[in-house]
Amino acid sequence: MTENLDADLLAETENYMVWTSEVDGEPLFHIELGEVSLHLPSEEWEEFVTLMKLASEK
Repeated sequence: MTENLDADLLAETENYMVWTSEVDGEPLFHIELGEVSLHLPSEEWEEFVTLMKLASEK
């Protein structure tokens, strides 16, 4: 993350990280998974969280 970016770290493990920033007044969720990065607006973030919860129930 850069110094000029107002970001909030939500969770971090040894290999992964989830953080938020604001873009055009809207939250953007960043998911860093090693070599893969996802950048999701709020609606897509909520769907991703639902997907992970459903997957963890299996």
